[in-house]
Amino acid sequence: MFEVAFWRKARAEVVAFCLILATLLALGSQAAGAAPNWTLDPSASVLTYQSVKKNTIVETNKIRNITGTLSSAGDAKISFDLNSVDTGVDLRNVRMRFLFFETFTYPTAEVTAKVDPAAFADLPAKRRVKTTLPFHLNLHGVSKDIEASVVVTMISDTQVSVASEAPVAVHVEDFGLLPNIDKLQQAANVTNIVPTASVSFDFVFNADGGKPAAVQTVAASTAEVGPVATDAAKANFSDEECLNRFAVLSRTGAIYFRQASARLDAKSRPLLAEVEGVVGKCPTLKVEVSGYTDSDGSPEANKALSERRAKAVADALVADGVPRNQLSSAGYGEDKPVAANDTPKNKALNRRIEFSATKLAN
Repeated sequence: MFEVAFWRKARAEVVAFCLILATLLALGSQAAGAAPNWTLDPSASVLTYQSVKKNTIVETNKIRNITGTLSSAGDAKISFDLNSVDTGVDLRNVRMRFLFFETFTYPTAEVTAKVDPAAFADLPAKRRVKTTLPFHLNLHGVSKDIEASVVVTMISDTQVSVASEAPVAVHVEDFGLLPNIDKLQQAANVTNIVPTASVSFDFVFNADGGKPAAVQTVAASTAEVGPVATDAAKANFSDEECLNRFAVLSRTGAIYFRQASARLDAKSRPLLAEVEGVVGKCPTLKVEVSGYTDSDGSPEANKALSERRAKAVADALVADGVPRNQLSSAGYGEDKPVAANDTPKNKALNRRIEFSATKLAN
């Protein structure tokens, strides 16, 4: 459910951003002789989203790292760092990143818009305007044209707030994310994650060269807004953080081989790069790369294939700089299935590579 909320939120946040941009442009052209450029203030901006699981349990989360600009010509662009998903729990954050958003391939979402200053001509006089604004959202490799209702408030001549008038509903299937809800449900062992999320936002933009005014945020406390450090900024992970990441990376299904072959497909590169990064920040742990197959064919052939595939992954990681003493590989064939071998979908789930970790021997 957290995961669903996240995708909705991503979409909703996108809406907010584009709206905010439009406001800023109008502000700039009306409040000053020459329209300035505008920059989103991440320390004063808030994006929250609500998701529902088990039909009745509602959870609220946020995406923390947001950047954006609005040019004097009306070109708006806002980017969301999906690796900054914040659910309040590390394991949930990692599930949202790797299983739902698949940040190893799609690390950001982006909103672009073309703003017409004439639409906000009376903002400097009214100080507060409600409007509907269109924007273009790129999420998970899919682009969609969307519009949303927002409230634009002129905080000062150099600062504007754009906030959602009401929660924005976002639909997962529009961005090819519906299969990823299944992954989330299986990983979290929950049911009935609603494939729609309610997103609320309050974004603040500053005119370039202008001094930010004192802003009072009612959506969240200071501790709940602004940028956060992501995995990339951490020198090392705790053992718990390491285990969380290996467990979730094992569920992505993003390591690919040719049929009945141990030759890695180039599509595996993004996830392997993510695994390399995690292993490098878990220096006290040894990682086993485990291979599994479905039940088609003989048990002996399946075990041999799983061993070759696990070794191919380990060798690829070593070739990219992972110390050999931090890795081992093993193949388990058709043992330990995660689903019945009765449908093509379930068989695909059983053909997998997993990562587990134990303490390195002294």
